[in-house]
Amino acid sequence: MTRLLTILLLALGLAACGDSAGPAVSTVAQAPAKDTQAPAPRTELKKIGLVMKTLTNPFFIEMERGARRAEKALRVDLLVKTAAQETSIEQQIQIVDDMIAAKMAAIVIAPGDSQRLVPVLKKAVDSGIKVVNIDNRLDPEAVKQAGMPPIPFISVDNEKAAYAAAKFVASQFNKPTEAAILEGIRSADNARQRMDGAKRAFSENRAIKLVASESANWKIDEGHAVTQKIFAKHPNVKLIFAANDMMGLGALKYLQESGKSDVKVGAYDALADAVAEVKAGHLAVTVDQQAAEQGYQGVALAMRLLMGESVPEITLIDTRLVTSDSVK
Repeated sequence: MTRLLTILLLALGLAACGDSAGPAVSTVAQAPAKDTQAPAPRTELKKIGLVMKTLTNPFFIEMERGARRAEKALRVDLLVKTAAQETSIEQQIQIVDDMIAAKMAAIVIAPGDSQRLVPVLKKAVDSGIKVVNIDNRLDPEAVKQAGMPPIPFISVDNEKAAYAAAKFVASQFNKPTEAAILEGIRSADNARQRMDGAKRAFSENRAIKLVASESANWKIDEGHAVTQKIFAKHPNVKLIFAANDMMGLGALKYLQESGKSDVKVGAYDALADAVAEVKAGHLAVTVDQQAAEQGYQGVALAMRLLMGESVPEITLIDTRLVTSDSVK
């Protein structure tokens, strides 16, 4: 009897201890699991390339500022590349090639040459890249012959603006006067238009005789050298129209060095240094063609193309003459 009672007590004790090899069960209340949703995927910014001629000309620094403003406002990923000089056309071609390889969504370009950039831009279009042309227009016939659709173009009416600036200076002469023009790169469409505008203005004043029209390739040092060359042949020149401010500043430098204070000079671009020369009375006029606005609108138009919108073939931005009266 005593043995049986001992066996029963041992059995009850083992049952109370439980099976240590079994699963553990918690009696503490668990908080309900939080609803963890995956974060919304980030929208990838459109990659747009801006190709300019150079940053040695403040005009293109202003153009980049406008493009950067569009980058922030429109939320794009903007890559800016420039050639070393405005005459570095092969370098611009290579930059476009690099942007094609980098799979840019769009390219906004201020081409240094109106024809030589067409083949590489055709390659870009064939790769599905949208192209917008600003500042200097690509040759429409070259674009057509390459089998490309018209490229949207943003700039100003260069002929009209140059005509207005040259006419402003020409109107100050009513006696026989010899005049000269400093042209830009002759293969650039905007250079040709500005030359045509100046020639038209001079031809309307019978007192003015155009005796020289030479290219100084948009550069300040060549503007100085070409002006010196012109005066060696035509010492009686009293009027110069420079197709951009850089060449105009070069011409002014030569005139100041040589003591020729009776020569009137008109220019184009409204760079800060040129506006300062207008205020000082050394430069008669320059043209504000809103470089920053061209940069902004170029990026904005590229975004419209990427959104599938139809855009105008030509967009012209207003210009204004900067004279001593307007800067008072």
